[in-house]
Amino acid sequence: MSRPFRLHRRTLLRGAGVACALPYLEAMAVGNTPAASASDAAKRMCFVYFPNGVSMPPAGGEDREAWGWFPIGEGRDCRFTKVLEPLEPHRDELTVFGGFSHPNSRRLLGHIAGDTWLTGGDLRGSAYKNSISADQVAARAIGGTTRYPSLTLSCDGGVGYKSRIATLSFADGGKPVPAQHNPRAIFERYFVPSGGDSLDERRRSLDVGRKVVDLIMDDARVLRRRLGRTDRVKMDDYLDSLSQVETGIARSESWLDTPLPDVDESAFSLDVSAAVDPQAYIRTMFDLITLAFETDLTRVVTYMIAREDGMGFGENFPKLALGIKKGHHKISHDKSDGHWAEWGSYDRWLTSQLAYFVDRLRNVRDARGPVLDNTLVLYGSACSSTHNARNYPLVLAGGSGMGVEHGGYRPMSEETPMSNLLLSALRTAGAKVERFADSNGLVEGLPA
Repeated sequence: MSRPFRLHRRTLLRGAGVACALPYLEAMAVGNTPAASASDAAKRMCFVYFPNGVSMPPAGGEDREAWGWFPIGEGRDCRFTKVLEPLEPHRDELTVFGGFSHPNSRRLLGHIAGDTWLTGGDLRGSAYKNSISADQVAARAIGGTTRYPSLTLSCDGGVGYKSRIATLSFADGGKPVPAQHNPRAIFERYFVPSGGDSLDERRRSLDVGRKVVDLIMDDARVLRRRLGRTDRVKMDDYLDSLSQVETGIARSESWLDTPLPDVDESAFSLDVSAAVDPQAYIRTMFDLITLAFETDLTRVVTYMIAREDGMGFGENFPKLALGIKKGHHKISHDKSDGHWAEWGSYDRWLTSQLAYFVDRLRNVRDARGPVLDNTLVLYGSACSSTHNARNYPLVLAGGSGMGVEHGGYRPMSEETPMSNLLLSALRTAGAKVERFADSNGLVEGLPA
């Protein structure tokens, strides 16, 4: 009998000056024990942040029924308003939380609370004394078997400055971890690890229609002939995903040469070109995160969709995406007639980007099935209404393969530290930690 074809988990597809990682294929499991226990599955965490709080019209009115961020009713029978409606197809795969907040941040001006969303740190004094973020704790615990312990992404890149931070990640001692914001640079650095071409050379290859997929296609065809039927389909889907990601990157290239300084507040009133498509940009970033999980490049990612208080590119997203004449921060302070519908419609637009991401993770598979099943995605903000650092709007999605039990809408006591949720998520993902920040308990439904 002929020996079955075996493929090493770290196999790369190679082309002219580039090399590209592969997703999990059945050929990689031949000779191993594919029926290993669920505890052996790769467990992942992704933290996604948006600024400026959410639409919270007064209870009892039509605006609350339509444009309030939080659901109507509790538990599995809750009703999503228009804002969370894009998540309806994934209702059984997520939980909406209310009530959580960080005790040290409850009396802070809302925008500085964003600095502590993943840390629970104490920034109430004049000195900046943040602490390590949950993602970096996770990176130490579950990131050791991947090429990169974690990825730190944001809209503007860098670290920003106190109260207008541009990263969600903080190392020991609260030192901010610089975020990356350039999709092309992220793609070239992480998904084409051995490519010797410079960014300018890769640009020229794009100008003549040469994508990474084009460059590795010969190697892909040779490998494809040796794969089984299921793996051939998976390979085709993966190459198609790579091609789509590069197409999305090309739509966002107008940001390629527009880095924002980390300091000098006056620099952040820049007007982003009308040619920039924020939906294409955000979804490209989500596609890159999906590829990173699919290829086991990393198991821990943070992504700041935009930063607080109207700083940076994200302030213009409502104008560019929906034609709203005000920026996101201004919307959050507006009290004019119709402002709840305006704010709520933008919150709904943000929710639709999350729904896209959840859907992508649901439709990509690893050795265990859909990537979403072994991935925890925490989406939210560090404010509820403007400048109110209580009752954080939070969505936890995924993790059914990790034993997570979802339940519609769960409003918690407003005295409950968000660190309880972060600790529970960390332990569910395999981090053997007893406490995180100011945690004082665990959250029911997460098998910590």
